[in-house]
Amino acid sequence: MNQSEDIKNAVEVLRKGGVILYPTDTVWGIGCDATNPDAVARVYQIKHRDDSKALICLVDSDARLQQYVRNVPNVAWDLIDVAIKPTTIILDGAVNLAPNLIADDGSIALRVTKEPFSKELCYRFQKALVSTSANISGQPAAANYRDISQEILDAVDYVCWSRRQEHKPHTPSSIIKLSSNGEVKIIRK
Repeated sequence: MNQSEDIKNAVEVLRKGGVILYPTDTVWGIGCDATNPDAVARVYQIKHRDDSKALICLVDSDARLQQYVRNVPNVAWDLIDVAIKPTTIILDGAVNLAPNLIADDGSIALRVTKEPFSKELCYRFQKALVSTSANISGQPAAANYRDISQEILDAVDYVCWSRRQEHKPHTPSSIIKLSSNGEVKIIRK
């Protein structure tokens, strides 16, 4: 199966409210439509994760990011432009997303992916995509496909074929919280 067919299959599953496993710009991710509360609830269930712990969303562009946050501060654009490694930014004023995805304080964690597969997947899907590490909560993140537990593999509706053979170090993104009051907090380096 080529990458284009793989993305087409994944998008079909996402549009039906399904949950997928896919390679990202960091580690392998569990993904779903970030606007679908039922799909988001399934991701929490698959990970055995408390839904009070927020999940990260991937988008393909600056324009798409703006659809999910009331006001993106200028410093966020600067961070996106200068970041050397994948960087997730937590922003206040989340909108147009599943309510169970938005943190209690109204914030959302978003990352603009530059990696070809996940960028094309987000582009073809035309919405924000949940992107949480493909592991049970509290266990190590799955850097590569071969690191994903059978429990996770069995729980999702589609597993992408692209990059399954890859075996190289991948690490989670940096996470920076930008509060509307101008406060900047590094959550994960």
